[in-house]
Amino acid sequence: MRHGDKQNNLGRTTAHREAMLGNMASSLIKHKRISTTVAKAKALRKYVEPLITKAKDDSTHSRRMVFSYLSDKDAVTELFREVIQKVGDRPGGYTRILKTGTRLGDSAEMCIIELVDFNENMLAAKAETKTKTTRRSRKSTKTAGAAEEAPVAAEKKPAAKTAKKKAETAEKIEVKAKEEEIAEEPKDEVTSDEQAEEKA
Repeated sequence: MRHGDKQNNLGRTTAHREAMLGNMASSLIKHKRISTTVAKAKALRKYVEPLITKAKDDSTHSRRMVFSYLSDKDAVTELFREVIQKVGDRPGGYTRILKTGTRLGDSAEMCIIELVDFNENMLAAKAETKTKTTRRSRKSTKTAGAAEEAPVAAEKKPAAKTAKKKAETAEKIEVKAKEEEIAEEPKDEVTSDEQAEEKA
């Protein structure tokens, strides 16, 4: 039983499996993408990504360590010269697996495994989407707008209140003055009429 054994042996002996993964890794580094089964691609990803990380330190020791896995001088020089220049800033995840359907003979799941930074079409598409997208979510704009407007509104409120109070008091004074004038005018008219009647 293989309880807790997470390594996929791919139906091969250890030596056969290591040789196959080394050849696949060197092919991937040289050609930047290869077509294989999904099971082999997942095993290859675990095999090749630590080698790419190791290649970030360009020293004799790291070159010899990588060569012990790949056994291909051309692949090693390609890795340390070209691949690492594009991959240097990336903290991991150097490969991408794209499923392509099933194989006709045995219906095995097939895929393409590639180095992420060498797919020019996807990189161009990403650059276009980054430049085009200027939309922001409604929540963020509302909260940001409210946060910006809140102090401004707080500053404006006291001045607005005092101006309103002044205007209201001025209106009240004007209304009172008009009421007093109106109240006084009829009294004068009545008194003058009464005086005229008394005189007559």
